[in-house]
Amino acid sequence: MSGETPRVPNIGSARRDPRDWLVDAAAFLLAVAWVALVAALWWTLHRLGEVPVPQALLVADVAAGAVAAGAVWLRRRWPVGLAVAVLPTGLFSMATGMAAVIALFSVAVRRRPAVTLLLGGLYAATTPPYFAYQINPLQPRAPYWWNIVWGIVITALVVGWGLFARARVQLLQSLHERAVRAEAEQQLRAEQARHLERQRIAREMHDVLAHRISLVSMHAGGLEFRPDASPEEVAQAAAVIRRSAHEALEDLREVIGVLRAGTSGGETRPQPTLSDLPELLAESQRAGTRVRVDNRLGDLSAVPAHLGRTAYRIVQEGLTNARKHAAGTVVDLALSGTAADGVTIEVRNPAPVGRTPTIPGSGTGLVGLAERATLAGGRLEHGPTPDGGYRLRAWLPWPA
Repeated sequence: MSGETPRVPNIGSARRDPRDWLVDAAAFLLAVAWVALVAALWWTLHRLGEVPVPQALLVADVAAGAVAAGAVWLRRRWPVGLAVAVLPTGLFSMATGMAAVIALFSVAVRRRPAVTLLLGGLYAATTPPYFAYQINPLQPRAPYWWNIVWGIVITALVVGWGLFARARVQLLQSLHERAVRAEAEQQLRAEQARHLERQRIAREMHDVLAHRISLVSMHAGGLEFRPDASPEEVAQAAAVIRRSAHEALEDLREVIGVLRAGTSGGETRPQPTLSDLPELLAESQRAGTRVRVDNRLGDLSAVPAHLGRTAYRIVQEGLTNARKHAAGTVVDLALSGTAADGVTIEVRNPAPVGRTPTIPGSGTGLVGLAERATLAGGRLEHGPTPDGGYRLRAWLPWPA
């Protein structure tokens, strides 16, 4: 398939494209051919003496047919006007018959069915008066009732054909509009997916790197605030900075690998869960953040992986915030819950003591945590405590 949008005729437009010009030219030639046929038949019948009407009426018949054939070009712009103008000629002219059929069909395609049915009834009503004094040049000896029946049948067929064509065009337009809407909605969904993916990448980057970079910033700030530090303390801080920067790069590679896993299908290192919590706490201890742990969950490896990943990120962000805003204090971490009640995580730190180095932050870490907890079906609360400290509390449901 080329992917081209199919052409859908516009039943409300008078503008012509090349295909419309071709159709209108064919309609005009058909009307002219009908006029020529009727003129030839009248000439033949008149020469044979089988026409019981004045010759002037036959000339008027052919002349009206020629004018109506030329007016066929107006059927797109004024379909009802053309049909009304041709209607009276049905009382005396057979040569306008094809132009009348084309005009009535154009009305059926381009105007409301009520208008089409009204004009179709008026066209059918001209049949009995015409054949009351005029013969049918196609069947000169056909009885009166036969001509009337055929006139009405042809009118009904034209109206029915036109209404069917209108319904088909409307259906094609509806399908075309639905296809355009579906394509626009698909593009919108793709854009939303890209936006959500960018948000997920930003959240993962923040969760993974904020912890490491805060360690680097805190120790670098400590060296700045303590120019009199001993060589051993400087070396120790430098070692922490080097190790934290190295681990930040490793974590960054890991996050990028996870984000690419959906397209590459390659193996990636597993994301940390609550079973990795002891290593995180030991790292915080080495960085100078003392943590008191109240673990009522028991075996952390028994926590489901998806729940454990979210819980780990919440603890990591809580420790990072405590290190940023209350360095040197003791942080309390409480874990509790069961498979029936879910998991509750609480990270609390007291008011900062003395001057704390200012560590820059995006201010979106807690927002990302709240979104992460909500997506997991849980909730997250945070805010200052009456004693000037800070409390972060989250509840996560245990997957069934």
